[in-house]
Amino acid sequence: MLHSIVLGAVQGLCEFLPVSSSGHLALFQIFMGFNDNMLTFDILLHFATLLAVFLYFWRDIWQIMLDWFGGWFTRKRRSGWAYGWAIIIASFITAIIGLGLKSTAERFSESLILVGAGEIFTGIVLVLIPFLSASRGNSSLLKIAIAVGIAQGIAVLPGVSRSGMSIAMGLFMGLGITEAFRFSFLISIPAVLGATLLECVKFLKSGEPAFMPEGYMAGAVCAFVLGFAALVFMRRLVNARNWALFGVYCLIIGAVALLFGTGII
Repeated sequence: MLHSIVLGAVQGLCEFLPVSSSGHLALFQIFMGFNDNMLTFDILLHFATLLAVFLYFWRDIWQIMLDWFGGWFTRKRRSGWAYGWAIIIASFITAIIGLGLKSTAERFSESLILVGAGEIFTGIVLVLIPFLSASRGNSSLLKIAIAVGIAQGIAVLPGVSRSGMSIAMGLFMGLGITEAFRFSFLISIPAVLGATLLECVKFLKSGEPAFMPEGYMAGAVCAFVLGFAALVFMRRLVNARNWALFGVYCLIIGAVALLFGTGII
C-alpha cells in the first residue's frame, strides 16, 4: 500500500509539472523492484489526475462544448467552435503517433537508460524554450493544433514530459503563456480518455484480470488530490517562465538514471 501511495503522490505532483510523470513513475517502479506489468495502474493514476483537470477547467470545457455543438445549428459561430476543432485535430494526431509508439513506450519504461534519455531530452527542450518562443510569430490555430498534437504524441515515451512538450510547442507556435497552458491541458483529456478506453478493451478481450497493486485506490485518491493542488500551483508558477529550472531538474534526473542504468554508480 505504501508503494501505491508513493506512486500516486509522484503522479499527482509530476503530472502537471513539465518533468514527465510517466518517466518518474517508471523510475520509481524500477527502483522499487516492481517486476509486474504496471501499465494498468499507471493509467488509473493518469485517469485520477484527469479528473483533477475536469474539476479545474470545468467552465472552459462546458463553454467549448456549448459553442462547438451549437455551431452545427447556426452560422454565427463562437470562439469555442474553432477551439473545439483544434482540440479534435490535435487529439487525432496524438492518437496516431501514440498508437504507433505504444509498444515502444512500454519497452522504454523498463529501461533506466531510455527513461533517463527521455528526461534529458525534456530538459534540453525546456532550457531552449525562451530562445525558441522569442523568435516565433503567431501561427494559425490549425497549425498550432497540428504542431501541439505531434508534440503530445511524442510525449507518450517515458521521460518525455507531455505538459512540457505541448506547452513548449504552443509557445514556439506563438501562443501566449496562459493560452499555451490552457490548450495543453484541455487536449490531455481526449488523450488520457482514449488510452484508458484502449486498455479496458485490451483486458476485456484477453479475459485476464488486470493487475493492480495493493492499495491502488489509495494511490488513485492521492494522485487526484495532489494533482489538483499541483495544477493550481502550476497555473501560478507558469507565468514566471522559470522553464530553465525545470530543465535543469530533468537534466539531473536523466543523468542520474543514465549513470545507474549503465552501472557507473
